Amino acid sequence: MAEQAERNGAAPLPVGSVVGILGGGQLGRMMAIAANRLGFKTVILSPRPEDPAASVAHHHICSAFDDETGLAKLAELSDIVTYELEQLPADTLRWLIPRVPVAPGVRILEVAQDRVREKTFLSSVGIPTAAWRAVERKDDLLAALAEIGRPAVLKVAYGGYDGKGQAMLEQTTIDAEVLAIWDRFADGADMTVIIEEKLDFECELSVIVGRSADGDKVAYDPAFNIHKNHILDTSEVPGPFTPLVVESAKAIGFNLAEALELVGVLCIELFLLRSGELRANEIAPRPHNSGHWTLDAAHTDQFEQLVRAACGLPLGNPGRFIDARMQNIIGDDVAKVPSYLKISNAKLHLYGKRDARPGRKMGHVTFIGSTP
Repeated sequence: MAEQAERNGAAPLPVGSVVGILGGGQLGRMMAIAANRLGFKTVILSPRPEDPAASVAHHHICSAFDDETGLAKLAELSDIVTYELEQLPADTLRWLIPRVPVAPGVRILEVAQDRVREKTFLSSVGIPTAAWRAVERKDDLLAALAEIGRPAVLKVAYGGYDGKGQAMLEQTTIDAEVLAIWDRFADGADMTVIIEEKLDFECELSVIVGRSADGDKVAYDPAFNIHKNHILDTSEVPGPFTPLVVESAKAIGFNLAEALELVGVLCIELFLLRSGELRANEIAPRPHNSGHWTLDAAHTDQFEQLVRAACGLPLGNPGRFIDARMQNIIGDDVAKVPSYLKISNAKLHLYGKRDARPGRKMGHVTFIGSTP
């Protein structure tokens, strides 16, 4: 990472340089749009030609993330590579780094994509989490649950997102049901999970931080988040937080970014306890769904901030100039698009996806100022 930081920090990439992006989803799409706006060209590597980012990039490499032929083409075309998802093989970044600068680096990816590493790292830098235990064998599951106590949350250590690979273990959940959940998630394979204390929290919030190679840092206002069916439904700024909570959340984000030597953007999700204390939930080493409001209500949105950091440009002003509420458009909710277009303070963002499957994020709408 030190070599990477030196190369990124020596001089800003000139206009016309190429930003490579691993991943072709909606985050990659918005990264590419931000890079294009700053005068950069973009190349996407993703497995499907219909991926949302493919239609807005200058070049699309249709390839698996572990295919060296595709990665070699990405390295050849790109002056800097970033990524839009953490479900990547860490070896992909290790293969790329000697050939092209990558930001953020592999360390933060390894921390964020494995819940055991993530919780361990957070504790090591003084960021508190819920109590938890790692479980590698089904035979140890009930003992770990007894240590944490019910209610609790079972989460697969690797690969879960948007509620996938998670299960609530209530007071009424019997041991046989707990073991059946393990069998369902494992599907016959080896697996590691964590058993986590179910916190009695007041609300969920998240803070997004940008950091450049020379150590400059900026933080966005924490967003107040509401989930439905384990998927983010709305994010609102400003949230119903005291100034102390706002500053504490930003301080946690800065601490994390510095400890990880971040070059790019990260999000940390937090629980606000009724005592006023904060507990860390998850890290995302990239722009985050809860930061989509920045596209319409911040001087520099989170996607541009990532491009600035990765390309060695000065970080932008993260300040919010108006109140906002972001609403995800999920699955069949895409049918509401015509009604959103009738609302004068609504800013619509669709991701170019054709099939409106249940739970699939089709776009979002941001209500600026007063909301309906």
